[in-house]
Amino acid sequence: MPSYQTIRHVPHSAAEMFALVADVESYPEFVPLCESLRVISRERNGTDEIITATMTVAYKFIHESFTTRVQVRRDGLEIVAEHVDGPFTQLLNRWRFHPAGNGGTDIEFYISYAFKSRALRLLMGSLFNKAVRKYTTAFERRADQIYRAGLTETKSATGQD
Repeated sequence: MPSYQTIRHVPHSAAEMFALVADVESYPEFVPLCESLRVISRERNGTDEIITATMTVAYKFIHESFTTRVQVRRDGLEIVAEHVDGPFTQLLNRWRFHPAGNGGTDIEFYISYAFKSRALRLLMGSLFNKAVRKYTTAFERRADQIYRAGLTETKSATGQD
């Protein structure tokens, strides 16, 4: 079963990065291969949230949709997505956010997956594997766009250019 794991340091706070990953509705704007995402349900359990969502990934003539159950654990700064339905027999994606020095964050990213059909595995396997390896970079770029823009605007407004 293919899997990928990395730890990346970013200059943004753990709260900012957690919020960015928890904002699943924005994924089609910047996540590789994500064509669309539809939230089916949201449940609250104290400070935690459980989101069920269907994502459609697309590349050229390939369009596949899958549904995941996303557990957003605010107190633990952890987000876990697990397979519910779609072309996978198994899918587990986990993000953990660890505050680090100078207001930055160490982000743990883990994903493992297995496709149901051999044909889809052959067709999508290497493409999906490449996209997965670009996920953390896509989130880092998105954070730079959102949070660095905010820093620039604050400095300009206070005359600290």
